[in-house]
Amino acid sequence: MKPEGAKGRRGAPWPVRGSGTRAPNLVPDRRGRDRPAGGRAWTAGLRRGEAARAAQAAREREELERGMRRRGLFLALIGVILVVAATNVLLGTLGLLRETRSRPLTAAERAEYVRQDVARRWHTWPATRIFPSEVEYTGLGRTQRVARRVGIAPETSCRGGLDSPVAGVLEEYGCRTLLRATYVDQSAAYAITVGVAVLRDEEARAEAATRLPVDDRVGVRPVAFPGTVTENFGAAQRQRTGWVATGPYIVFTTSGYTDGRTREAVPPEEILHSELWPVAQTIGGQIARALGRPPDVPRCTQGNVC
Repeated sequence: MKPEGAKGRRGAPWPVRGSGTRAPNLVPDRRGRDRPAGGRAWTAGLRRGEAARAAQAAREREELERGMRRRGLFLALIGVILVVAATNVLLGTLGLLRETRSRPLTAAERAEYVRQDVARRWHTWPATRIFPSEVEYTGLGRTQRVARRVGIAPETSCRGGLDSPVAGVLEEYGCRTLLRATYVDQSAAYAITVGVAVLRDEEARAEAATRLPVDDRVGVRPVAFPGTVTENFGAAQRQRTGWVATGPYIVFTTSGYTDGRTREAVPPEEILHSELWPVAQTIGGQIARALGRPPDVPRCTQGNVC
């Protein structure tokens, strides 16, 4: 027999008392309606999820703030580097402008200009300028005469154109090369070979000069030119040698007779009273003075306009 209240109701039958089946626990909600007690667990899980998301968002905000701080430091560092670089470029540009603009030369710069110009002449000047075709000299009786160049010898080493006692000294001080030419006096009675030894610098030349042998039989070797009056001028015909210095150069001279007479064949008194030695001294001295003559120095670093 069915309970009266069960007529017409659909769904599961009314539970039988004592059958072992329990109805779900119900709790009233805010509106007074019953709801299952398991909703509390669902709400707690929801709250834990929201807390986790909030914590994750907080961590992300912290990472973002940390990244922004690092970016700010990086940008500040880049700014400092750019400022320093720009300052260096500006200072360098100003310094370059100061250096490149025309200004008066200092005394030290003028002296250095002269030193370098003189030191370059042995290879910047043509041989015909180092050894001019004519050299004036004063003969006996104070007469003005002219010595003439017979020929210019090929460039050689100091060992190849100087006697061994002289070459050995100069090589210790960096003798670079030797330039030679031969002259005759106006009467063509005397032959004079001039040799320009080029040393490393003026200081080396000054030290080398103090060690040269005091012997008028050694110095530059004579250079004879076949087919001229000097063809008999050799080592045996040398009567006297000498030298004069200027800048990095030592200018040697050696002189003798064009007729082939040897040193032993000429009486000492003839040497003392002839023009041979004065002519040789004059030619060597004039060549040395030309090599060491100071050039015209510009007033400013870029010419004569400052």
